[in-house]
Amino acid sequence: MFTGIIEEQGTVEKVVRQKNLAVLFIKADKVLKGTQNGDSISINGCCLTVTGQKGKVVSFDMMRETLDVTTLGELKPGSKVNLERAMKADGRFGGHFVTGHVDGTGVVKEIKKSANYVSFEVTAPQPLMRYLVAKGSVTIEGISLTVGQVKKNSFVVHLIPATLRITTFGRKKAGDRMNLETDILARYILR
Repeated sequence: MFTGIIEEQGTVEKVVRQKNLAVLFIKADKVLKGTQNGDSISINGCCLTVTGQKGKVVSFDMMRETLDVTTLGELKPGSKVNLERAMKADGRFGGHFVTGHVDGTGVVKEIKKSANYVSFEVTAPQPLMRYLVAKGSVTIEGISLTVGQVKKNSFVVHLIPATLRITTFGRKKAGDRMNLETDILARYILR
């Protein structure tokens, strides 16, 4: 379980592709403190298990399902990723309940910028749209965000300057695909 509050951006060192699997190597700093093999780390919103560490580089196995459902299969050396360690039971809870189980991907439709303010309009698959409500929560690339507006096939989120600095949102442009996780509470309520 995660909160959607990004701790740092990591850098992809390499991706080793095998049949039905890819091993992802990420250079990081903050998220490695106290991290052991078997721990969970959210990478762009996808919960992955630490399989190895060497210095400041940590590795993760990505199975076929992860490569098919998320954008992680598109990563290459030099790519920046959002990182968050799993939530501690005795820690503060700052975002919303995030499982790290990506529901699908959306596409940046439009970015609007003004002074100290940016909004992103993101298209989403129709099955996910039913879980999105204005003032509800959504996770995009592992980031806990509040939905500002819901349209027929898209939704809008509004970002403060800190979000653009701390996360990979500052590098996104129209047409980019992003990992989406709808609010687990909304899914249970509708179910």
